[in-house]
Amino acid sequence: MSKKVSKLNRKSSEHIGDLLASMNTDTRYLTPIFGTLASDVEMPNKKLNKEPVEPQVAAEIIREYLKAEGNATQNLATFCQTYMEPTATQLMAENFEKNAIDKDEYPMTADLENRCVDIIGDLWHMDPKEEPLGTSTVGSSEACMLGGLAMLFRWKHLADKAGLDRYKKRPNLVISSGYQVCWEKFCRYWDIEMRTVPLDMEHLSLNMDTVMDYVDDYTIGIIAILGITYTGRYDDVKALDKLVEGYNKKNTKLPIRIHVDAASGGMVAPFIEPELEWDFRLKNVWSISTSGHKYGLVYPGVGWVIWRSKEALPEELIFWVSYLGGEEATMAINFSRSASQIVGQYYMLLRNGFNGYKEIHQRTIDVARYMASEIKKMGIFEILEDAKQIPIVCWRLKKDANVNWTLYDLEDRLRMHGWMIPAYPMPENIADVDVQRLVIRQDFGMPLAILCINEMKKQIEILNGSRVVVLDKEKEVKPGKSFDHSGR
Repeated sequence: MSKKVSKLNRKSSEHIGDLLASMNTDTRYLTPIFGTLASDVEMPNKKLNKEPVEPQVAAEIIREYLKAEGNATQNLATFCQTYMEPTATQLMAENFEKNAIDKDEYPMTADLENRCVDIIGDLWHMDPKEEPLGTSTVGSSEACMLGGLAMLFRWKHLADKAGLDRYKKRPNLVISSGYQVCWEKFCRYWDIEMRTVPLDMEHLSLNMDTVMDYVDDYTIGIIAILGITYTGRYDDVKALDKLVEGYNKKNTKLPIRIHVDAASGGMVAPFIEPELEWDFRLKNVWSISTSGHKYGLVYPGVGWVIWRSKEALPEELIFWVSYLGGEEATMAINFSRSASQIVGQYYMLLRNGFNGYKEIHQRTIDVARYMASEIKKMGIFEILEDAKQIPIVCWRLKKDANVNWTLYDLEDRLRMHGWMIPAYPMPENIADVDVQRLVIRQDFGMPLAILCINEMKKQIEILNGSRVVVLDKEKEVKPGKSFDHSGR
């Protein structure tokens, strides 16, 4: 190497060094984060900040801001997972940039999605001979929408074939009043009458004595719920299947089918109650949806929907895209979204296997049952659900509790100490009944459960010893609904 070239290289290196030093000075990387000018100004709200902010400073400002909200682990209101193993988190982060809808560019990701559909479908006893179809979704709300749309389109075809005037009145959907808000959205968006079968204190799930009274030729289908969000109860899908079968034998031109909204129970029942018949083992269950980010154990948001056969999913809802030299069916409402949740779901299925899921869910239910027993021992609560099937505990004050406070007061006291355990009224027909509910997830172990129960006892003692100011009854405002079951 000539001296001239060597000298040029040395000058080039010195120039780069000077440039990096200048950048350090200009951007203040050597200044402590909370000593920077950027950390001493307001966060942008309605107007974009003029100058860029150093990455470490921007991240720390947002991190500090978010610390003001609740601790996710203490949030016993949500079903959504608040923990994944660091390995899973890293794997998902490595796939944030991949677009799940682009199956031609990311065929291996599409393959993982298909594997998830097949594995979950196997848990639900789908029959490959019937040529089932399924897809991932953005949570189980989209999955429910797709299940509802399939019912609507099938009904339209059957109505036309039977010579029924489809425009004489609106089509209707039958569901219990314990529905999740996504079904109300579905009915409003597609102009469908929602026929709700009222719950009562003797029937805290779909009432099999009255459900068929709501069915007629304009019924597109019946929704069975495997894990009602109010209480955690399962609808008796097997009993409903028998009722539907009897109806269909008399109404061969306009048979109705069942969609199971298994947002919560769909990834619990196969492991905890494998003998329970609620899925594709039943003749009239034509579609099932679930949430991968609940007891599928993935971070929000991913859901799954599977139809038992090609007949169950009208062709109009299927779109075909290029995939591995052939064509791949896609039927999701949403389009571009990250593939990271699909990768996360496949990781959880591979990582846990059948026995791993079973162990996690059983331990979680054990924790929930412990809390139910401790709450019952307090003597002032009536337990409405004690985690019989999924890790949910629900209770109300006994009529003879003889306390001068409400469940809303207890909710407020617990929230002050970081515990989010919502109180809310039950749905129509029993809306005068106020209940409180907690949901246990995999990251909430027995030590936290004991801590929570002790705090609950402490706050009840404080409420019992408090001076209660009684308002003028004419001006008294009934506590509002603090929890609306909209989280999906």
